[in-house]
Order: sequence, then structure tokens, then C-alpha cells
Amino acid sequence: MADRESAVSGTDIQKKEYKVDMIHGPLLGKLLLFALPLILSGILQLLFNAADIIVVGQFTGSEALAAVGSTGPLINLLTNLFIGLSIGSNVLFAQLIGAGNEKEASETLNTSILLSLISGVLLMVIGLLFTKPILVLMGSPENVIDLSALYLRIYFIGMPAMLLYNFGSALLRAIGDTKRPLIFLFISGVVNVFLNLFFVIVFHMGVAGVALATIISQAIAAYLLARCLKKMTGPCHLEWKNLHLYGNKLRKILAIGIPAGLQGVIFSLSNVLIQSSVNSFGSVVMAGNAASANIEGFVYLSMNAFHQTCVSFTSQNYGAGELKRIPRILLLCELCVVATGLLLGIAAYRNGGSLIAIYNGDPDVIACGIERLRYICVPYFACGIMDVFVGSIRGMGYSVTPMIVSLLGACVFRIVWIFTVFARIHTLPSLYISYPISWVLTLTAHFVCFLIIYRKICRTKRAEEKTGMIK
Repeated sequence: MADRESAVSGTDIQKKEYKVDMIHGPLLGKLLLFALPLILSGILQLLFNAADIIVVGQFTGSEALAAVGSTGPLINLLTNLFIGLSIGSNVLFAQLIGAGNEKEASETLNTSILLSLISGVLLMVIGLLFTKPILVLMGSPENVIDLSALYLRIYFIGMPAMLLYNFGSALLRAIGDTKRPLIFLFISGVVNVFLNLFFVIVFHMGVAGVALATIISQAIAAYLLARCLKKMTGPCHLEWKNLHLYGNKLRKILAIGIPAGLQGVIFSLSNVLIQSSVNSFGSVVMAGNAASANIEGFVYLSMNAFHQTCVSFTSQNYGAGELKRIPRILLLCELCVVATGLLLGIAAYRNGGSLIAIYNGDPDVIACGIERLRYICVPYFACGIMDVFVGSIRGMGYSVTPMIVSLLGACVFRIVWIFTVFARIHTLPSLYISYPISWVLTLTAHFVCFLIIYRKICRTKRAEEKTGMIK
């Protein structure tokens, strides 16, 4: 314990105004202190896309709204695998910080930052080359597809900056710092909104203008975060000339990150299939669906803050050998996510008409959006419960198991649903109801997996302690 405390206290990650001590003392207050900046960060990050949708919806028209709004599932499909790698960095870095291993933590940081840049360039190339063919496969209407493709091609130019920010903020979360990423996002978010209005209203650039505003704001956020890491000392210090892919660290990041990313891809793939089904109803339904999905995003990211909190707290306590704290972390995060999901989900549905009108005032668009909110936003807390279970399991170092469960409970189930139930009952309610059903099935399976894995690591620790006593 003394070695661990001295290893951490020698760096500026102990600054009280930023760091949350995850392995000592009461939990609830610290969980909320950690999660609140994450909630605000998630909302600000979503405002990048919301500002795009609102501006084009109000100043360009419903076709542009449909074009930008319908790109969300495709963006998630292509980016989630790489963003999942940042989860691997977060878990490994937090475990090493919890164990007090400063040298290996520094190697993990250098590996993670270089990996983010390589991934960003690769993703940019993929996005530039394949967005139009994928949009064709998704069945995007002819009056929308060219605008969607233009938006996406510009958007993906900003992938290196986006991934640098995501990896860097994941590393800061691992040490308990969620405040500075929030500050950086606030600055870049203000720039994004200003540039959206400037490019669309003054220069009449339409979807190209909002895409350009987004990548400029992402570059600003990435610069501020990299500058922060460069000024830090200890394992969080970033030195560009020292960037290196340490093989053993890369393997561990990939072992956790690839299943996490594939899980995100799996969910996104099912969402792309649902988006394709939505596209079959025409551009008005697409516009209402896009506005509703954006509103739901605020609820989801508020809940997802507790998923990220569970990952970081579980990882550090696992690394520190404080296994008894893990179930309490899980329970408190689940209670918080249920309260958040119920409060925000019901509020979003009850005020759906007014909220959707912000994006587009067409009564038909508003009616279509409210239809989606009814079936998804109200039971959204079930999705939050599911994600927190995943966070706890992944924080203990198990990443393949939740990926397999999600493959069966989300992707396979929704695909089967689309080709059976929805094929026979071709209505929006029959499509949307597949979401809450899949959440309940998947969270039940994750609960069973958590019990099995936690008991396994506790038995392993007891066996190691017994062996040590015998020696």
C-alpha cells in the first residue's frame, strides 16, 4: 500500500481539484463527483451533432435534416471499433495506476496516444472511401443520399483529432480526472455552434458547413487535451518524441479494447439495420426519427456516464486488490443509472413535441419523432442497467464475455426481429419495440455473467493469498 501511494503522490495527478480517489473511503459522493463532469461532457459532445441537425433543420430544410440526422448509425458503426480501443487504454491505465506501477502506466499512455493517431488516419481513409457505398446499402433515398455522403466525407477528415481526444480523455478518466475534458469540450462546443451558424447562414454552405464546423471544433478539443497531457508530470506526461507502441501494452489494450469495440459495432450494426428499415418509410419519418434519436442521445450519454464511472472505479480497485468494493460500486452505479434514465427518459417523452420542434417544426415530423420516443425513451433505463453491468465486467479485465452476450442479445435478436416480426407487421411501433425487449434480455444475461466472473476472481485471490501464507 505504501509503495502504491508514494508512486501516485509524486505526480500532479494528485491535484485535489482534478483527481478523485477511487480506492479509499466512501463511494457514493465520489461516484457522483466523477460522473457529473462525464454527464456534462457527453451532453456537450452530443451538442456537436445536435447543433448540426438544428441548424440545417431550421435554415436548410427537412431533406438536409434527414441527410445529417440519418448518418448517426453509420458514423457509430465505423467509429465504435476504434473508440472501443480507448476503453482498453482506460482499463489498463487505471489498473496500473491502482497498482502503483508508474513505469508501465507511462508506457501505456505512449502506446495509447500513438494508437489513437494511427486509428484516426485509418478510419479517415475508410470513411472517405466507403461511406457512399454503405449509404446505398442502407437504402438512403435519392433526395438525401448525396447530401449524407458529402457530410460524412468532410466529417471523417476529423477522425485523427476525434480519436486523439477520446483516447486522451479516457486516460484522464483512469486517474479520476473528468473535469478538464469537460472544460476542453465546452470551449470546442461553443466554437462549433458559432461556426455552424456562420458557415450556414452567412456562406450558405448547408451540410458541408456544419461538417466543417464539427471537424474544426474536434481539432480544438484534441489540441487542448494533448497540451494538458504534455504539461503533466509522472505517468500522464505526454512527450511526442517518446511515442512508441510497446508490444505487451498494445496486446493488453487490444485484448480489452477489440471486444469492447466489436460490441459497439454489433449494436451499431443492428441500429444500421433499423435505420435502413426506417428509411423505407420516407424522408419525413427519417427526419422525425433523426430528431428523436438525437434527443434520446442526451438521455443515453447521461446514463453512459455511470457506465464509464463503473469502468474506471472497478479497474482501479481491481488493480489495487480491493475486490470487496467492486459489488458496491456496481450497485451504486446501477441505482444512479436507473434514477437518471427514468427521470430524463420520461421527461423527454412528455416534452417530446416541444423538443422535436427545435429541430423541425413540420407537424408530421414531430408526430413521427414522438412515436419513437414513446417506445425507446420511457424504458431507456433498462439500457443503462445493461451498460453498467458491462462496465463492471470489463473493469475486472473480462471483455470477450460481454461482447458475446451483446452479439446474441442485441444484434442477433434485432436482426431476427426485423426479418420476422417487422417483416409481417410493417409498422414503426413493431420496429421500435425491439429495442426494449433486447435490453431486458441482454441485461439479464450480463447479470449472470457478473456473478460468475466476480466469484471466480475472488476464489483466485483467496487461493493466491493461501499459497502465499503457506510459502
